[in-house]
Amino acid sequence: MVSLRCSTAHHSLLGSPTCLARPRRGCTVVRAAVAVEAGAQAKDSPLAMAQAHETRDRLKAAHPELAEEGAIEIVEIKTTGDMILDKPLADIGGKGLFTKEIDDALLQGRIDIAVHSMKDVPTYLPEGTIVPCNLPREDVRDAFICNVANSLAELPAGSLVGSASLRRQSQILYRYPSLKWKKCFQLLPKVLLVGCRSNDEKMLEYLSSLNHEDTRLAVACEREFLSVLDGNCRTPIAAYAYRDKDGNCLFRGLLASPDGSIVYETSRSGPYSFDDMVAMGKDAGHELKAKAGPGFYDSLQ
Repeated sequence: MVSLRCSTAHHSLLGSPTCLARPRRGCTVVRAAVAVEAGAQAKDSPLAMAQAHETRDRLKAAHPELAEEGAIEIVEIKTTGDMILDKPLADIGGKGLFTKEIDDALLQGRIDIAVHSMKDVPTYLPEGTIVPCNLPREDVRDAFICNVANSLAELPAGSLVGSASLRRQSQILYRYPSLKWKKCFQLLPKVLLVGCRSNDEKMLEYLSSLNHEDTRLAVACEREFLSVLDGNCRTPIAAYAYRDKDGNCLFRGLLASPDGSIVYETSRSGPYSFDDMVAMGKDAGHELKAKAGPGFYDSLQ
């Protein structure tokens, strides 16, 4: 999870006076900062650093004033999710474990742009923030790493599969009930949400130029589905919207128990447009919520 901050001369910056933007050659000098979730060193958080660098490079390529030396700075911000390393995220509870401290810095003006992995962002946004930009979605497929089999289907009964994701756990155990599960590493698909303060017109201008519209619409559909179900870290929920070969939206949604014994699935198809896709996500969410019944989440505790 990454945050970016850009400030023009009319902004009031926190920190030392040397951070204040000054006019140069008759132009407004723009400064930016990127906040990273974990340690400041790349070895501590390679994913966060990669996100920071990609966002920085895209901004520099799109806006020449941000390509000047010192215009973009990477800043460390540790979040609750980074600081609690001895417990699974599901056991910590709550929402926004990887976003709260970065959102606070954004609203306080210490940074100006926040870049998060979509999986870490709650379905609601803090008041005063907006997401005008989604960067292009990367390959969403998971990687299967094993030295004795080429696929999950080839694993013998009793084989131990490791991941930290309840979503993966429930789906794998549903399809392959003879396998066993162990919480350990976590695979991280890359979908970046880039947010800023809703009243910061300059940042809105910068970020809108980077937006990948197909990804933004897919994310809107998926997040509407998640919002209706209103699950938590103990609830395996999956959503995936994409454009098919005919240009339409295909959506698949899932709600399950962690052990895979209960799985509710649904799908939708329709025009690849914002209103239609949000409606699809909402309708699919209500369908699975009705199928699961009012006591479903209580049974998972």
